[in-house]
Amino acid sequence: MNRSIQNVYCVGRNYRLHAAELGNAVPDEPMIFLKPSHAVAALDGRELPLPADRGEVHFEGELVLSVGRTYEPGMKVDELIDGFALGIDFTLRDVQSVLKQKGHPWTAAKGFKNSAPVSAFQPFPGTAELEKYEFTLAKNGEELQRGNIRDMIFSLQEIVDYVAEHYGLGEGDIIFTGTPAGVGPAVKGDTFELAWKDEKLGSCRIG
Repeated sequence: MNRSIQNVYCVGRNYRLHAAELGNAVPDEPMIFLKPSHAVAALDGRELPLPADRGEVHFEGELVLSVGRTYEPGMKVDELIDGFALGIDFTLRDVQSVLKQKGHPWTAAKGFKNSAPVSAFQPFPGTAELEKYEFTLAKNGEELQRGNIRDMIFSLQEIVDYVAEHYGLGEGDIIFTGTPAGVGPAVKGDTFELAWKDEKLGSCRIG
């Protein structure tokens, strides 16, 4: 899948335990924010430079969907999505805390360069198949996150329906579907590996 990425939609607080670990309320509808397409980088073992002078940077491992066609009302996920990958939503957590207090948008905390690295996309196996296996994130060889889309507050279908209705969905859009519990800081020299059903899909090193 070599198409260029268009819109980068992200779902916040889509796992109850993650919302709880940050002291956030569970939303009653999908919480959507965007990252610039320039934030996307390849999780192919390369070194990724991240801001080192703006407070803590946190990692959030996520399942990422690739939209293969223009959404039409009533369309099922398995018709719309043609690929999946694993990605990391890097977040400037201290910056985000200040933005929340001021009621400002999250772009400064979420949209910086290299804040949305993604593994190579795999053919979408269908929602039922994805539900059979868990995805994981390991930092420096230690597993810190393990998630399954069955545990999401809003299902894949609810997410695509909501995003399409409010913002539109078309070929080339990708969706970060939310992170399970276990997020934490990332510092220079840390290595990350992401896997689905224990098969490594992507990795990087923080520069």
